[in-house]
Amino acid sequence: MSVKIPLTPIPVLNFVSGKFKAGTGNKTSIHSPHNGALIGEIHQSTPADIENAVHAATIAQKEWAATPIKERTKVLFQLRQILLRDLDEIAHLKSSESGKTFQEGKAGLLKGIEVLEFATSLQNLDTGGKLEVSRGVSCEYRRSPLGVVASITPFNFPAMVPFWTIPTALALGNAYIWKPSEKTPLTSMKIAAALQEAGLPDGVFQVLQGEASVAQALLDHKEIKALSFVGSTPVARAVYERGTQAGKRVLALGGAKNHIVLLPDANPDIAGTGISDSFTGCAGQRCMAAAVLLAVGNVELHIRKIIARAESLELGKDMGAIISAKQVSFLHEQIEKAVTEGATLLLDGRNAKPPPGMEKGNWIGPTILDHVSPSQDISKLELFGPVLCIIRCKDISEAMKVENASEMGNACAVFTSSGALAEKVISLASTGMVGVNVGVPVPREPFSFGGINQSKFGHGDITGTSSLDFWSNLKKVTVKWDQQHDNNWMS
Repeated sequence: MSVKIPLTPIPVLNFVSGKFKAGTGNKTSIHSPHNGALIGEIHQSTPADIENAVHAATIAQKEWAATPIKERTKVLFQLRQILLRDLDEIAHLKSSESGKTFQEGKAGLLKGIEVLEFATSLQNLDTGGKLEVSRGVSCEYRRSPLGVVASITPFNFPAMVPFWTIPTALALGNAYIWKPSEKTPLTSMKIAAALQEAGLPDGVFQVLQGEASVAQALLDHKEIKALSFVGSTPVARAVYERGTQAGKRVLALGGAKNHIVLLPDANPDIAGTGISDSFTGCAGQRCMAAAVLLAVGNVELHIRKIIARAESLELGKDMGAIISAKQVSFLHEQIEKAVTEGATLLLDGRNAKPPPGMEKGNWIGPTILDHVSPSQDISKLELFGPVLCIIRCKDISEAMKVENASEMGNACAVFTSSGALAEKVISLASTGMVGVNVGVPVPREPFSFGGINQSKFGHGDITGTSSLDFWSNLKKVTVKWDQQHDNNWMS
């Protein structure tokens, strides 16, 4: 199905205290990556707008925190029904602003709903603990919300990444302020409207539109107790440093340079499809995309399968657009530089034909470079595009040496028919997520999402049970009611 791109610009509004209202700052434009059409106009949030939102959230959070968790999760159950009802509408909107295909937009929202489903289970799963630790003395855990929290999300997943944090933070009793990417703000208004329809009290969820100045103000604001971020590594590092300096709890996910180890005993069909779809899915604009193929030994048949699969993809139908013309130029430059430095082009997507009527969009086809050196920039930089670099390796040890040398640590995968060889890669990989014959090793809930090294700043993961301690505090209660006659050291 083709993406339905808005025919007239949509006013991009803040959502504060249950009302949609434009920011009071300067106006900027939103253009669809598919065809360059003007699809939105956004007014930046000013310091006064931000202060009003935080103040309202602070007041609303107190009553929300006093609401029993079973009542809070009722809102999330309602939200799930609304999102499923409006699934296609939201998928078209988020795809039109992010460049995704319709099916990719739909899949991203469904993945976000999976995290929402996990959050609804907290009413039964996260029951704390109580134990009689000595005669007449008990200790217990009670989980309490932090207060007002915030999140800064990227352009590439306008619904999925926000839903990594929104449901859990709200279920635990926090008020939530969201700063979506200024490149893809339209989806945020649909999500805000859905939460309001689901019965969330006014002020508990706020949306502030804008650029870096809004993010900086949230990082500095004394009333915001915790903040999550997803984006590039340099910005994630800066966010973590600024937020923690201000006394906040910060979890900032950075970039990735994911490696796939391809062994000769791998199933050629599984490898061909899995690896090709990994680097071309979402036009390579995802932190889980394959970036470097570590080809061990004779894997020529597998590489031919990868090329054939990538060549068969049709732009606009099987693969979406790139977020901006600037990013397309960057990808062109990096490809040309790699060829100049000695890499071999097996597949060149720079002259790929855009879909009819989309000639003004931002398009590039699948590109595969062979005989890339580990020292070349293209093998180390996060490209955020459908580009796969092949580095030839004589054995697994050499392949893992290349993988371990990466500053990033998001994901790694291995394609093989040997359990022993797969375990070797799993044990040696310097990443937070590993796949075996899976090109995009995103864990399913309740298993958490998160990398290591320069792919993550802060402790814990952003989803799953690991995320609970980030969005809440554990209060430890020790109780004694009666005097015991058989005293011991604890008495």
